[in-house]
Amino acid sequence: MCSSQEPSRALWPKKLCGYLNKLGIKGPIKTWKSRWFIYDENKCHLLYYRTAQDVNPLGSIDLSSASFDCKVENGEGVFEIRTPSRVFTLKAISKQAMMYWLQQLQVRRWEFCNAPSLSCSLASCLLVCFYVDVVDSEAFMPPVKTPTEVVGLKAASLPAPQTSTALQNISLKHPWTEIHCGVSPSSKTPEFIAATPFCVSEFCFPSVKEEIPEDGRLESRMNWVRKAKWMNSGFLGLAEELSRERSSMDKVSVLQQQILTLTEEVKSQKELVKLLHKALEAAQQEKRVSSMYLTAAEDKDRLELVRHKVRQIADLTSRLEALEKEKKELEQMLALRDSHIQELKEHVQHLMEKNHAKQEVIMALTEQMARELSDPLQEANTITAETLYKQQEEIEHLKDDIDAYKTQNQFLNSEIHQVTRLWTSAAENEKALLMKCACLQARNCQMESKYLTVLRKLQETVPGLPSSDAELVRNLIQEALQWDVKEGAEEGLNLNPVSEYDEYGFMTVPDYEVEDWKLLAKIQALEIKSNNLRSQEVVEKPLRDRWNGVGELSPSAELKGLIRSGIPVEHRQRVWRWIVSRHCSRLPDHYQRLLRQSKSTEHPACRQIELDLPRTLTNNKYFSSPTSQLIPKLRRVLLAFSWHNPAIGYCQGLNRLAAVALLVLEDEESAFWCLVHIVENLMPADYYSDTLITSQVDQRVFKDFLAEKLPRLTAHFEQHQIDVSLITFNWFLVAFVDSLVSDILLRVWDAFLYEGTKVIFRYALAIFKYNEEEILRIHDNVEIYQYLRFFTRMIVDGRKLMNIAFNELNPFPMKLLRNRRTMHREELETELCELEQIKAAYVKERAEQGPQDLQDAVSEEEEEI
Repeated sequence: MCSSQEPSRALWPKKLCGYLNKLGIKGPIKTWKSRWFIYDENKCHLLYYRTAQDVNPLGSIDLSSASFDCKVENGEGVFEIRTPSRVFTLKAISKQAMMYWLQQLQVRRWEFCNAPSLSCSLASCLLVCFYVDVVDSEAFMPPVKTPTEVVGLKAASLPAPQTSTALQNISLKHPWTEIHCGVSPSSKTPEFIAATPFCVSEFCFPSVKEEIPEDGRLESRMNWVRKAKWMNSGFLGLAEELSRERSSMDKVSVLQQQILTLTEEVKSQKELVKLLHKALEAAQQEKRVSSMYLTAAEDKDRLELVRHKVRQIADLTSRLEALEKEKKELEQMLALRDSHIQELKEHVQHLMEKNHAKQEVIMALTEQMARELSDPLQEANTITAETLYKQQEEIEHLKDDIDAYKTQNQFLNSEIHQVTRLWTSAAENEKALLMKCACLQARNCQMESKYLTVLRKLQETVPGLPSSDAELVRNLIQEALQWDVKEGAEEGLNLNPVSEYDEYGFMTVPDYEVEDWKLLAKIQALEIKSNNLRSQEVVEKPLRDRWNGVGELSPSAELKGLIRSGIPVEHRQRVWRWIVSRHCSRLPDHYQRLLRQSKSTEHPACRQIELDLPRTLTNNKYFSSPTSQLIPKLRRVLLAFSWHNPAIGYCQGLNRLAAVALLVLEDEESAFWCLVHIVENLMPADYYSDTLITSQVDQRVFKDFLAEKLPRLTAHFEQHQIDVSLITFNWFLVAFVDSLVSDILLRVWDAFLYEGTKVIFRYALAIFKYNEEEILRIHDNVEIYQYLRFFTRMIVDGRKLMNIAFNELNPFPMKLLRNRRTMHREELETELCELEQIKAAYVKERAEQGPQDLQDAVSEEEEEI
């Protein structure tokens, strides 16, 4: 139990209660009212009653999000509790009682804020460590001894302390003037009033006329000053007494801390064993459910198991919603903590400036006294005994103020330290909740993916099911294929783990016409989302942190590795602009001049461009219709390029390259120069010419690499007479656009823009390596072609594909690629020359034969007649 492991009675009483005066404001009148305060540990509220015997509280103060402050200007024993909605001003009977209440309230607030995430004993251990640390620090207040006469249950049997109200000090003749006790109005000079920030009845000085003898001797005056100083030294004596007790308390606290640490380790091990038992039970339960499904004799039983899984998904969804709400509440609490910390910092700065001004005044007065005391004759002539007394009195008051401000600064430092630790703890809790939320989302995606897989298998067996069951399966499939994006937006929380579009506007589930393909696409989208969520903390977050640490970009091996791993969305535009600017020097006003030329003169490729615009990235919402917002920009970029490079003009495939550049770079001129960089720098010459000769060369080179890296797959293709160039030709021409899902596609483009066409060869081989086993299981050439048409979109693990491309396929030297291109280009040019010779000979032979007599020719229909 927590109560048995408390560090000491002075730091952790069993019950925090006692009488305090609460400031009440009614119109222009401010009154202090005695109230019995008691701390509620369950709600972290400070309840206040009229007396200790009352049952129903008058009100409560929420301490969970409150901060504490004590201002010297408010008076002795006065402190404030600041909540987000209200400021409560309370007054203790003495400074010692005030500091005791403040320290204990800090302890209880820390205990409550850490209770949800820690066990009871661990929270006590942290609190003890925190306060031992505070005691050892010279910057914070030492622990205050418990004033048992005014705090605790014993104080409940005492009568409530009577305090003077504001009405007792109000003059009937002048209602707005407060009467200060003991000091005559004539003796209050403006300097004295300024140096005295508060006047409390316990510390009212006797009048000047009563204490100063008529002869005005200096010795009597000095005795009075010493007496006044002694009257105000009560709090300092308390601090000296606490310092003597500190060493023994520290030893006890260290020993108790060790006991708590060992006890906590035992408890944590027990909790770990419990968690492992629960995990084992959950795994056994999952195994039993899977066995029941496999051993079910009828489809009705299987459908019941499917419904059970649906209920599990609904339960996970509700838990996810609760975690999202808890996350929002934590974010609000963090915002409140930040605002409180900022207010405390401003207040401390103000106090430091005021303290500095007080010290300057003291130094000036000290120097003035030294000068005046150095010349007794001048002192007798220029200064009277009364003036000297007043100056000494002001100095004593200023020293008292300095001591009070030091005490206040020490407490504020401890308050800032604890509030900062509370904020750090809340931030760690939020991080843990986000990780837990991501794990639940990933698990939810997996469950939904398995659910859809089961539905697909049931769909294949629909002809053998009863009509009612078949109708139920069809309805479940229709519900699974529908998107609830609008409903989630209206509720303010989208619980669907897969959104309809990604960051760049690509559809996460393409709108296929065949229902089975739609189902497969959604299953793939769920698997991709699950993989991304699971790798977010382990892979994506460290990678994003590394990118955040990258300042000015410069070519290096480290940057090459980062780009191969994938550029985060927030950095991709900047990195692409830098890559393009390294290889393409922008000519001033060149793009605008090309646009003006395209407006004045129609290019021959203009018609073909207009035909290809509606067919560009049809699965992207920014290009899906003729009225989409990026269609006009794409038209201008393609027309400008056709005038910029007349040798190519326009070739089918350039529209897709320019579209991807527009999605990432957004600015159409930057997209134009990116297209120039791809066509003129990255791709070999004649890649987009009329003959596409270099594109054909790359297909032969790729077949060589495929035979070397994947010999089993190559033999399988040769056995079934599969020509892979029918599939891969478009990959090379448009750099995998419309072939890979957007997330993997843009990672390929990151490395492609930085390294060149070698990346396309790497990823093309990696795609076949990724699906090699699946392809080898198919032994029909028609089925193989059908599988190759869509197998690139069935890749769900982009990290695995990247590892295959850049690690498992090594070595992959660029020199070998250039040599293979040269060899196959010579072979292809020789073949083309032979083909031209054959064509010329055939034309010549036809010309020598002359025109044939068509009258003698008989059609097949005439022959049949």
